[in-house]
Amino acid sequence: MEIILMDKVANLGNLGDIVKVKDGYARNYLIPQGMAKRATAANKAAFEEKKAELEKLAAEKLVAAQARAEKLEGFELTVAQKAGVDGRLFGSVGNTDIADALQAQGFDVNKAEVRLPEGPFKAIGEYEVVLGLHTDVTATIKLTVVAEQ
Repeated sequence: MEIILMDKVANLGNLGDIVKVKDGYARNYLIPQGMAKRATAANKAAFEEKKAELEKLAAEKLVAAQARAEKLEGFELTVAQKAGVDGRLFGSVGNTDIADALQAQGFDVNKAEVRLPEGPFKAIGEYEVVLGLHTDVTATIKLTVVAEQ
């Protein structure tokens, strides 16, 4: 299916690109999320009319994400979890736990923005966590997992 991208999509294209993707990916994810529209003649014409407005909106999102990244960059976060004497956690510290702890500190971060490519942390220690705030903007924070008292 051919679609017009209404926003920048990682590994796919930029705003306004007309790309061909699998039907299910377009119907089930891109179109419902507002990231794309079907590439019909009417939608192409409507996109050309709104292109400047959409580019301005995309630039505002990028600036907002960069501002959030500046506040978060280098932030040190401490999370307490129950742990055994050997330093292994009884549970794990995942992206939801990190997002909740950041929200408690006053940062606007949701769990989808926390990137843990190697999975949740299962031991106490210090870790580097990357936050994907925008397709072009990332911030790195320092996470310290400690044993709960």
